[in-house]
Amino acid sequence: MMNTKKIRRDIHGVLLLDKPQGMASNDALQKVKRLFNAKKAGHTGALDPLATGMLPICFGEATKFSQYLLDSDKRYRVIAQLGERTDTSDADGQIICSKVVNISQSQIDEALTHFRGDILQVPTMFSALKYQGKPLYEYARQGIVIEREARPITVYQNQFIQFNPDNNQLTLEIHCSKGTYIRTIIDDLGELLGCGAHVIYLRRLQVSNYPIDKMISLDELQHITDKQALLMPVDSPVQDYPKITLTDIQGKDILLGRNIVLDTSVSSETLVRIYQEQQFIGIGIQKFNQLSPKRLISV
Repeated sequence: MMNTKKIRRDIHGVLLLDKPQGMASNDALQKVKRLFNAKKAGHTGALDPLATGMLPICFGEATKFSQYLLDSDKRYRVIAQLGERTDTSDADGQIICSKVVNISQSQIDEALTHFRGDILQVPTMFSALKYQGKPLYEYARQGIVIEREARPITVYQNQFIQFNPDNNQLTLEIHCSKGTYIRTIIDDLGELLGCGAHVIYLRRLQVSNYPIDKMISLDELQHITDKQALLMPVDSPVQDYPKITLTDIQGKDILLGRNIVLDTSVSSETLVRIYQEQQFIGIGIQKFNQLSPKRLISV
């Protein structure tokens, strides 16, 4: 009996997966890719296994623009357990310090002011950042600590939601820039409060401006026949950038890699999304009145 290889399909667009708790982001990606029987797919920034929520998965031509979702702002709901610090700054780690929690609302409010705006953050050892080709978490699991430089991040909003003194759990909603480690914010907050803290619940509510109500779980996805109807457009990862519409002739030129002279000019180099009449064809760089191609799709 001959083995017949399943033919994968060309699918283009972005699925807003609601990642379940306890699953690695790459495992979620592979499950979705199989459900769509897609040739090409990639996610746009891993969520910890403990975390749930929005994990945009790009298919086909949309994978060319996944970097712009990696670079976008994120919004999270987090619950911190005060009184216990762990070696991973979350509930998956080992407790390394326990303290009595005796804090007031005003102390919490004052401490939160230190985690808003432009701040410097030292990434956790339990992160996927690379050192000499290996992710930091591999060193951490061997008990090796690598010196890490503090990196600038922006916390646009760090909103107090509630504090339950019965179980010492603090709930926050955080809107932040790329590269922000919520676990590190919680660990640093616990140290500032003098009682220690770690993440016991983390949910990514939003990536860029994608609508929260468009998220879909793996369980729901398995029971939907027309899965492609769920996809956001190929240009959705770059929706925040200015739009330039070219004529049919100009569009053909840019697709051939040629620069275009525009009727409008900008004062500084600007990343733009390009349309050939109504069809999205990629992104480019506008400098003064010159447009050059940067990343184009196959049309």
